Amino acid sequence: MARTALFHCEESEGHDTGEGHPEAPARMGAIRHAMEAAGLRPDIQVEKKQAAFDDLARCHTHDHIGQVQRYCSSGEPFPDPDTNMGPGSWEAAMLAAGGAIESCKLVLSGACDNAFSATRPPGHHAERNKVMGFCLFNNVAIAARWLRAEGGAKRVAILDWDVHHGNGTQDITYNDDNIFYCSIHEYPHYPGTGHPAEHGKKHTNLNVCMSVDCGPDAWIAALEEDVLPAFENFDPDFLLISAGFDAHQLDPLASQRLESETYKDMTRIVKKVADGRIVSLLEGGYQLQALGESVAYHFHELQQD
Repeated sequence: MARTALFHCEESEGHDTGEGHPEAPARMGAIRHAMEAAGLRPDIQVEKKQAAFDDLARCHTHDHIGQVQRYCSSGEPFPDPDTNMGPGSWEAAMLAAGGAIESCKLVLSGACDNAFSATRPPGHHAERNKVMGFCLFNNVAIAARWLRAEGGAKRVAILDWDVHHGNGTQDITYNDDNIFYCSIHEYPHYPGTGHPAEHGKKHTNLNVCMSVDCGPDAWIAALEEDVLPAFENFDPDFLLISAGFDAHQLDPLASQRLESETYKDMTRIVKKVADGRIVSLLEGGYQLQALGESVAYHFHELQQD
């Protein structure tokens, strides 16, 4: 059995997005209940620690960081109505980014083989100087830049299987020779980015576009035929997964046909990348039963040899 760490914190449920918002605190309860029902237990809990300002500043401008902090503390409505924040949002966001880094530290130290960070707010739509798509700070990019700056990693791969393109992650890493960003996403769809012609300065950006109504076979083929060869060529030291579960057939924000068990198969296919040094970070997934089941399958597979 592989040793899998879990990061979660009650503060993530203090990020109040308002009544009826799909990115709701109830997502955390759905994941927790599904893991308990499946009898899943982490081998180690990741320490709760906020990210440092310098960690954020590797990916975001000072203006962006300051603006998020001001809106969180003031409680004023943010100009983007999709991306709500309140007094509890700053701590939740700082712990989400910090949890990503602390998870990487555990894997690098050998205390665990891989980790899953079940936090909110999500991150992959947050650009260098822009909040959008439910995201305040780009947790996966922050982790990737930390791995490069302080973790000793020479090459970091990011696999984003959220159904929406991670425009923020692409924005931050697009011309970084040492971070390979790969997104599998429904196209055309929100946020309208992620065209296959977008390759990056040194071809370290890969967008794999799925048409409406694609099922498990198409997504598995994309991983095996497009993603794995690209990662093999890049030869990363570490793999980060932007693990959105909104390509599920029950999810209200997309038009794909994945099943909960599909995420077990997808995890199995990629978990040997970077010799299994993997940290997976929660992104989307908005139908609560589907989210919980999908995460449970993903986590269970991470624990397998």
